[in-house]
Amino acid sequence: MAFDYDLFVIGGGSGGVRAARVASADGVRVALAEEDRYGGTCVIRGCVPKKLMVFASEFSSAFQDAKSYGWDIKDAKFDWVVFRDEMNAELDRLEGIYRKLLANSGVETFDLRAKLIDANTVELSDGTRKSAKTILVATGGRPVKPEISGAELGITSNDVFHLESLPKSILIIGGGYIACEFSGIMNGLGVKTTQYYRGAQILRGFDDEARGLVAEEMKQHGVELHTGTNIMELKQVDDGIWVKATNGDEQVFDQVMFATGRAPNSDGLGLEDLGIELGRNGQILVDQYSKTALDSVYAIGDVTDRVNLTPVAIREGMAFVETVFRDNPTAPDHELIPTAIFTQPEMGTVGLSEEDAAEQEPIEVYCTSFKPMKQSFAGRSDRVLMKLIVSQASRKVLGCHIVAEGAGEMIQMVGIAVKMGATKEDFDRTVAVHPTMAEELVTMKTPVRTA
Repeated sequence: MAFDYDLFVIGGGSGGVRAARVASADGVRVALAEEDRYGGTCVIRGCVPKKLMVFASEFSSAFQDAKSYGWDIKDAKFDWVVFRDEMNAELDRLEGIYRKLLANSGVETFDLRAKLIDANTVELSDGTRKSAKTILVATGGRPVKPEISGAELGITSNDVFHLESLPKSILIIGGGYIACEFSGIMNGLGVKTTQYYRGAQILRGFDDEARGLVAEEMKQHGVELHTGTNIMELKQVDDGIWVKATNGDEQVFDQVMFATGRAPNSDGLGLEDLGIELGRNGQILVDQYSKTALDSVYAIGDVTDRVNLTPVAIREGMAFVETVFRDNPTAPDHELIPTAIFTQPEMGTVGLSEEDAAEQEPIEVYCTSFKPMKQSFAGRSDRVLMKLIVSQASRKVLGCHIVAEGAGEMIQMVGIAVKMGATKEDFDRTVAVHPTMAEELVTMKTPVRTA
């Protein structure tokens, strides 16, 4: 049977675009359908605009610290509309680059929604049908709101980049990295920020000591963080949104933001009708090579709910091309992925937490916390954390956790060493770069505890 294309990609985010481009460069006939904007969550409503907002929010403390360094800064004020419009112009530019990359790679694109009709056919929302030998689903995920009374009054991370004006007060609900990042952002932009999380401590799944310091520093910086707290009801009132919390509090906020989880975009794609299995949360179930229950249909990225990170989706896309079009079966590597959380303070992590490592084998813990020179000179009480988890048997560094300004940049470099299997003695043999915060990673000689 002759197909219209060798590959049809559904979804124009980071993973889908990369797979389409690389395959097309190999001479594969590729088409891609995207119903919204090219670049996906990361470029349009995720990592990129979020990081720009982090940058913007950090200037408030920088201006304060500048006085201690001899700078006379008067009348510094933030204009949300100016920043928002500049940010959206940058996103438009980046989307244009994605479109141009696809066009220059020879990928045919359709600005339409697509769904599967059978194992080799997709139908576009204009009714057109296209056939392909292989179909790749890369439709990503979306934020979801809880099913409580008045939930429609709240916004999600998708909406926050388009606010007409900054609220004077905001309640952020959730304890994951998105909730915590936006608490820091809003607080830094001068918004009175409250955060509710139903769990005992924010950033569940990360190292306890590291997330504890992040929580403490967030409070010190002005975020009203309440753990063990959830909301029962929202109601529109004259002066804002009335919220009733499980701890008995009743408050009115200008804005309420839900950061309570994300769901895979697997609805309405025709998957289940074709026997493609979905998990409990709607994620597409795939094997180690990203193949679904149908041999001709693959899925990558957040819609598979494996490791929901942009660089992982890109790597899954590359592994897919190797497997299907280069006759080189390649399973994406999901082990020892370095991760940055752009909270304030920032957190970088790779490998096992102290708690997870201790459950697996005897370990040594090397850890130090101190006031960094830059903030200490400005009279701040901020603290940073540098932590290594070491196997007693192999001496390998099993995990590294950093809470500090620039932690994301640091953990990228540490991630290389940990991925290579570096030992504590390899770290010890490395000469310190002085004066830096990161030098502590190679100067800690004595474990603070064993487990």
